[in-house]
This record gives sequence, structure tokens and C-alpha cells, in this order.
Amino acid sequence: LEWTKQVADALDIAVAGGEQDTDLTQFRRMIAMRAVDVVQPDICYVGGLSRALEVARMAESAGMICMPHAANLSMLAVFTLHMVAAIPNAGDYMEYTIEQDDWTKGLFTEPLAVSDGRVQVPEGPGWGITVNPQWLEKAEYRISSSGVL
Repeated sequence: LEWTKQVADALDIAVAGGEQDTDLTQFRRMIAMRAVDVVQPDICYVGGLSRALEVARMAESAGMICMPHAANLSMLAVFTLHMVAAIPNAGDYMEYTIEQDDWTKGLFTEPLAVSDGRVQVPEGPGWGITVNPQWLEKAEYRISSSGVL
């Protein structure tokens, strides 16, 4: 974080970070020392929406922007869109991949769409999207076991 802070202090453009951090203590330290200008929790890496919202609240208290990391067009993008819409310290831009991952093709009955540089937050019940039943039928399923019977 000290090296990242050196970079952030030397540049006139905003530096974002935290996209792969998993520990709230690390985010507290990152925010307290202002190692970055934009905090980027990833909902999946940090432990879910509640923990990502905690990072957003910490950043807000410090007067910092929170722009979550969303690396693919899966449910993660949907969760992130809803989070960005719900926090007061979201930035002007959202990380939104243009890469097409084969495993996400056809995931939603109505895909997320970019229009005039914006993505609409899905509306409707739940997260506002429907997972495509045909996608689910083709999905690979794995059963994990804790080893306890």
C-alpha cells in the first residue's frame, strides 16, 4: 500500500485499488492512509454485498469514491450495478467488461445492455433479472462435501 500511495500522490489522475483484497482490515488501512483515490471492493472477493457495503461506508466517511470491481457479465455485474445505485459515494464510471466470456453467454433471458455509455440497473423482483433456464440445463454441476455425514 505504501508504494501504491506513492504512485497515487505522484499522479494527477485518480488511482483505484482494492479489487482483489479480501480483508476489511486491509481496506481500513488503505482508506486511512489514502493509498488510493478510488476504493474498488469486489463483492465476491470481499465476502459478499454486506462487506462490500461496509467498505463503501468506510470510504464515504473518509470522503472517498467507491467504485466496485466487476470483472465479468455474470451475476457479479448485476450485484455491482445494484450496489452502485445504492451508495452515495459511487463514482461517475463503473468498471464494465467488454470481454465476452463463453460461460456467461446466454446466462440471462434479457442480457444487460449498454446504451449511450450507460447500463440500466435491472428492475423487477429480486435482482431484476432472470437466469435463462436453457443456460442452467447446460451448466456443469458439482457437489461439494464437507466430509461430514
